[in-house]
Amino acid sequence: MIKETEASIQGKILRDLIARAANDHLIGKKVRNGELRKQISETEPPWKCPDCFSLTVVESEQFSMEWLEPIEQKDTEKVILQLHGGGYVAPMRNAYRMFAGLYSEVGKGMRVLTIDYRVAPEHPYPAALTDAHTAYRYLLDQGVSAKQIILAGDSAGGGLALCLCHYLKDRGEELPCGIVAMSPWTDLTAGGESYETNFNKDPLFGNTKDSLVYNKDYIQDNDPTNPYISPLFGDFAGFPPMLLQVGSYEMLLSDSVNVAAKAREAGVKVRLSIYEGMFHVFQMAAKMLPESRKAWVEIGRFFDILEGAARTRESKQEDAAAFVT
Repeated sequence: MIKETEASIQGKILRDLIARAANDHLIGKKVRNGELRKQISETEPPWKCPDCFSLTVVESEQFSMEWLEPIEQKDTEKVILQLHGGGYVAPMRNAYRMFAGLYSEVGKGMRVLTIDYRVAPEHPYPAALTDAHTAYRYLLDQGVSAKQIILAGDSAGGGLALCLCHYLKDRGEELPCGIVAMSPWTDLTAGGESYETNFNKDPLFGNTKDSLVYNKDYIQDNDPTNPYISPLFGDFAGFPPMLLQVGSYEMLLSDSVNVAAKAREAGVKVRLSIYEGMFHVFQMAAKMLPESRKAWVEIGRFFDILEGAARTRESKQEDAAAFVT
């Protein structure tokens, strides 16, 4: 486990601004009554694809997918399947198109497939999982092998990536080669220790029971301990290497800590990085914060390990030591 010792000044300022915005704009209540979801859907401007990428939309029967590919062909066979966050109630946003670009950049030109999976309350469980599996099968049908696929997701998307691996494993299907999960939502029972210890610290979800982490639109009357809903409760034996990143101020901190512990006990290679003083999915700050920049560099290094890029013996030993089994 890697843990930073102190948040940067920029990180503290942004964290306080998020807390103020969440409080002043009553985000919790707007989540509960659906107003926030409506505002996001209506105010999002069209996204302009950077000139260095091409964007291709693929329509499936139930949902759409977007290919983001670098114009200049790169020497990499790995493909990233991105599962976006949003508490299973918010659709895809431009922020995740930016994420796709960053994943491709730190992946040295990897192609990224982002899916706009169906969300609740119109489409509760298992819609998101079904769509994620459909997208995975689509990649296989396109000639991409499972060993070439990296799952990447944040918040609910990070949890969904783990759910998908449980689902694939139970069906006897080949698993992807790696998983990147930013602040993954892995325990929808909200039973982890940090849901209490960080209740007054978390700038986005804290100080209210109206926030997304208590929203039941997706699970409805289903058992929240079902590993296809809360992957924490599943068996991680056989899972691919995982990189988990989380902020120390998050209510979801224990979601990552507990998954890392269970996965290691099952023999999985896991790197858990806890960023001191950071908030939920702080990686969205891109290059604005030292912590976010470091997180994306760490993701790129993880991709390098999965890619098997040529390195010196010393760096290979260092990479091996970065994972704890």
